[in-house]
Amino acid sequence: MTGTPVPSDTEGPAPFTAEDYAARMRRAADAAAEAGLDGILVAPGPDLVWLTGYRPVETERLTLLVLRAGHDPVLVVPALEAPDAAQAPGGSALTLRDWTDGNDPYEAAGSLLTADGRYGISDNAWALHLLGLRERLPDAGHVALTRALPMLRAVKDAAELGRLAAAGAAADAAYEEIRKIPFAGRREREVAADLADLLRHFGHSQVDFTIVASGPNGANPHHEAGERVIERGDMVVLDFGGLKHGYGSDTTRTVHVGEPTDEERRVHDVVRAAQEAGFRAVRPGAACQDVDRAARAIIADAGYGEYFIHRTGHGIGVTTHEPPYMIEGEEQPLVPGMCFSVEPGVYLPGRFGVRIEDIVTVTEDGGRRLNNTPHEMAMVD
Repeated sequence: MTGTPVPSDTEGPAPFTAEDYAARMRRAADAAAEAGLDGILVAPGPDLVWLTGYRPVETERLTLLVLRAGHDPVLVVPALEAPDAAQAPGGSALTLRDWTDGNDPYEAAGSLLTADGRYGISDNAWALHLLGLRERLPDAGHVALTRALPMLRAVKDAAELGRLAAAGAAADAAYEEIRKIPFAGRREREVAADLADLLRHFGHSQVDFTIVASGPNGANPHHEAGERVIERGDMVVLDFGGLKHGYGSDTTRTVHVGEPTDEERRVHDVVRAAQEAGFRAVRPGAACQDVDRAARAIIADAGYGEYFIHRTGHGIGVTTHEPPYMIEGEEQPLVPGMCFSVEPGVYLPGRFGVRIEDIVTVTEDGGRRLNNTPHEMAMVD
């Protein structure tokens, strides 16, 4: 299919163990106590996967992980799904409390909780289930988990960093290949489909997005690839990513079909300088907002400040968007092991857009890119 070598980790890293998941659950419970919470309640979704390795289908039946400092973790689970839960990678570190159809699942969950306790609850918990818990324990309080513990998944260990690096290398390989195909005369959605195929070819199990934004569509940062036919003279924003080995990739490069104009080169150079400035601002102890300020200052000084219309970056891990966020007002200090995007852009309505994005991890003395394809504007056919 391609001439680019497949990254060498195609057999995959060693799986996380039950001990790994047990340590994460203890850490989460302790962090909740330090934050003044009586515990955390975790519904199916990325938090549950990260904490237990269990990925159930999300339905109207309640599944809920209850974590409290000083207590064993308990997973409230429908009886018909208990065997699968027990076989999950972290299943041996859990106590299962099952409930059967016809019985009240909120009784089973509520009996584990303090009547007037305050709990963090995962962001993607269904309203149905949160309201059910509130009916059972009306004096309890709940706060979104990313508000209460925004850094819960933010600092990655060596095994997680290895997975993120592999995902980044796979996305880089996809970019190197997509540059070799024809752009002119093809629809955006066709190029987007090629990108998705390449991500899968290089080991992604899940493709989350393949933005192909040509010409004036490039001025929309989250343009959905559509029916527009790409033309010679177009600037094309390529933003794509997904999951490999359970961890995310997300990278953006802006290419040009044929020779660019002087203005297009100038805007691209400004964004490239801004991306470099944002990366250079990454160091332990700096605030998240410092990364945003460094990138934004370059664009503002060049006269394009009003056309940089989004934050400079977002965290990445078991999802492609998660805390921390690189934006003015976010004073969270950077810590070694944090991973996030640095992706400034300029968007000129009705004309074109430019964005350049790498995933970066904080090291002991600065930052390291997990995407390493060239930042120079590439010419495509």
